[in-house]
Amino acid sequence: MKDLKIVLIIGIIFIVLIVAAVALEKMKAERAEAALSPGTPYNLVTTFKGDTGTSRAFTWYTEDSAAAGVLEVVKGGSASFDGASVIKVQAEDTTIKTDKGKRGVHKAEVSGLEPGTGYTYRAGSGEEGEWSAAASFTTAEADTDEVTFINVTDSQGITAADFAVWGRTLNKAFTTFPAAAFIVHNGDFTEEAEDSAAWDSFFSNVDNLVSGIPLMPVTGNHDEADEQAAEFTSHFNVPDNGAKGSIAGTSYSFDYGPVHVTVLNTESNLKKQTEWLKKDLAGTDKAWKIVAIHRPAYGGNTYKKLDDWVELFDKYGVDLVLQGHNHEYSRSYPLLDGKIVTEKQKTAGARGTVYVVTNASGNKFNEKKEDQFYHAVHFQNNKAMFAGITISGTVLTYEAYDVDGNKLDTFTLTH
Repeated sequence: MKDLKIVLIIGIIFIVLIVAAVALEKMKAERAEAALSPGTPYNLVTTFKGDTGTSRAFTWYTEDSAAAGVLEVVKGGSASFDGASVIKVQAEDTTIKTDKGKRGVHKAEVSGLEPGTGYTYRAGSGEEGEWSAAASFTTAEADTDEVTFINVTDSQGITAADFAVWGRTLNKAFTTFPAAAFIVHNGDFTEEAEDSAAWDSFFSNVDNLVSGIPLMPVTGNHDEADEQAAEFTSHFNVPDNGAKGSIAGTSYSFDYGPVHVTVLNTESNLKKQTEWLKKDLAGTDKAWKIVAIHRPAYGGNTYKKLDDWVELFDKYGVDLVLQGHNHEYSRSYPLLDGKIVTEKQKTAGARGTVYVVTNASGNKFNEKKEDQFYHAVHFQNNKAMFAGITISGTVLTYEAYDVDGNKLDTFTLTH
């Protein structure tokens, strides 16, 4: 009997070794296959840069730092890129030094599109066998007063398992809100911005989504360090309308239907951003104003360095501030001048600003901080979360869920 157990154990070990060897050979083969096409795109993501109804932007990496970048777009759902109707755009090609050596960075924008229309595209070097899979996107409808989008923050992973959680979270978000037109990510995409493997895992877990649905990034303290954010900003092609003196791609704004979204960088250049923020908020005629930042003005605690921004949120009637960093869930009451808006103020027409932190979308959580006077909701469930924000005419509805699909908070704002 003892000898039989030994034989069984040896057999199991042998099987495990065979499985591991097969997996290793498969991985080597995949790497070898990838090496045959150094100009093939990876980490492909779409963003807004210009008018959301008539343009779309894209970014991708290549192993070959000298590869050219080409974008091909066709109207409709056809994946044929052979006809005369194909729109061809030459990418802006640069290189970046990573922990795996030099890589090609390719950014392209296609414009002159029709609002509310579906398109199919592919990106690549232009050489045979070096194209991405065809993906589709839809431009924003003209003059719409409705939009739904997803809010997530702090995917901040290290291991493949961490980013698998992030992937589950975003996929669940789109199962819950299938009509969502874009994503706002409030920063800390990876634990270390220079970790190429982490970025690869970040994108590979959601490439079915972000290749067609714009992912709008906010700069977190793990994305920018010592006023350097090249590994972060190289992954996204966003509006270049931000504050002077800021790292390009870390402050910007865009419009989609009835909403004006302002993205700020809490990590550097706060004073110049304050000047820009005033002009940005004063210059929009959109009915709804939403700001996205990383470190929270009102989260599990307050960040006093943002007081000048908060004054402008009050002055220009910002409705909602999306935040990250705390890795817990918090939502404020409507606040004005640092106080909860009273019923008397509401009767007089004051709305105030609501500040939310949608926990984290990855696998890292912090202990719940002490409750503050401004907290309407504040908890730590130790589960990845996301929120869906829907604007329809005069009503904004915010709904927060965990990765398993349980709704944990909801509120409405009305103009």
